[in-house]
Amino acid sequence: MTAILAAAVFAVTYILIATERVHRVAAALGGAAAMVVIGVADAQSAFFSEETGVDWNVIFLLLGMMILVGVLRQTGLFEYLAIWTVKRARGRPFRIMASLVVVTAIASALLDNVTTVLLVAPVTILVCERLGLRPVPFLLAEVLASNIGGTATLIGDPPNIIIGSRAGLSFNDFLVNLGPLVVVLTGVFVLLCRVMFRSAFTFDPERVAAVVDLDERAEIRDPRLLAQTLIVLVLTMAGFVLHTTLHLEPSIVALLGAGLLVFVSRVRIETALREVEWPTLVFFMGLFVVVGGLIEAGVIGRLADAAAAATGGDLFRGSMLLLGVSAVLSGIVDNIPYVATMTPVVAELVADAEGGDADPTVLWWSLALGADLGGNLTAVGASANVVMLGIAERSGHRISFWRFTRYGAITTAVTIVLAVLYVWLRYFVLGVVEL
Repeated sequence: MTAILAAAVFAVTYILIATERVHRVAAALGGAAAMVVIGVADAQSAFFSEETGVDWNVIFLLLGMMILVGVLRQTGLFEYLAIWTVKRARGRPFRIMASLVVVTAIASALLDNVTTVLLVAPVTILVCERLGLRPVPFLLAEVLASNIGGTATLIGDPPNIIIGSRAGLSFNDFLVNLGPLVVVLTGVFVLLCRVMFRSAFTFDPERVAAVVDLDERAEIRDPRLLAQTLIVLVLTMAGFVLHTTLHLEPSIVALLGAGLLVFVSRVRIETALREVEWPTLVFFMGLFVVVGGLIEAGVIGRLADAAAAATGGDLFRGSMLLLGVSAVLSGIVDNIPYVATMTPVVAELVADAEGGDADPTVLWWSLALGADLGGNLTAVGASANVVMLGIAERSGHRISFWRFTRYGAITTAVTIVLAVLYVWLRYFVLGVVEL
């Protein structure tokens, strides 16, 4: 009975978020409250449990990076980059989108997709405002690219960190096994953008000429603060790359970077906190509790066990099933709690498959590909999606749940099909484990 009630609460919450009858923050908080009322969530499970509670690593990673970006905005760097981008692309909208998509994908692999979105989105909005373009298609293209690019590395997408920790996989393991596919997917996605967003590529020669005549260097308002911010940002990014060696969670690295920047720059606290997307953080907290209720009630666990049982011990069938199921469920319940729930199941499958003809670690790569690429399916499928929606709404360019899903579903379908072909060809036809 409890499982049925938990599933019903989740379904109602999801419908409210999808239909936007109420604000998504109110829907998430209402769903969290309902989980408490039916008895599947309490203070312990909501705030302190690693499996069913709020993922504070995600919350504080976002908070730290939002503070860093808030200070960086005061320097004029975003305006500089906006003008520079327009000049290099000669004002052509598709060239601008393609450039931003490629930069976003690469940056998401080297940093993480949430941080990349926080850095790229303000530049994109400024570029579009200068050229009189609608920013929503560009923002959508970037967040979809961030989830694709973040698939390539251990730190690129939060689910990868969970998988890497559980499976003992390194940064290089992810890069070697998933990097080649991500390069192909990024190229395909650029072509896909040309089709999906073709109506957005209007060209105004007069606006372009006005921007090209600007001197981007004049946009830098505080060179000293810019230097301080860039130094701290580089140190923070180095911390992300080396976080396993330093034994520090990315959230701690982000908070240390934010604290260091506020201290050395002497920026007013009000200024540093001005750009924090508080509604986005609260939405995540509520959503984590709602999904945690599903886990506590055993709903997700039963789905995971059913998926494991359906493989019948066949490695190829298990890989394909993991890819497909992960893509769908990650898009619906958010890929972070989904992966946290599935990793013990996959660990058992890997242990049972050892000694077979194929390398059983293919199951981990199938889980990562399905969860990361499936995060593009809906607006709540990945952390970067929710952050982008918050930034867009705050700038006056609201993106609805269904508008995101319309483009996200197409992107997910194309990338998952290519991922299936890649896994089949590389691990089962060619048997290539390392390049």
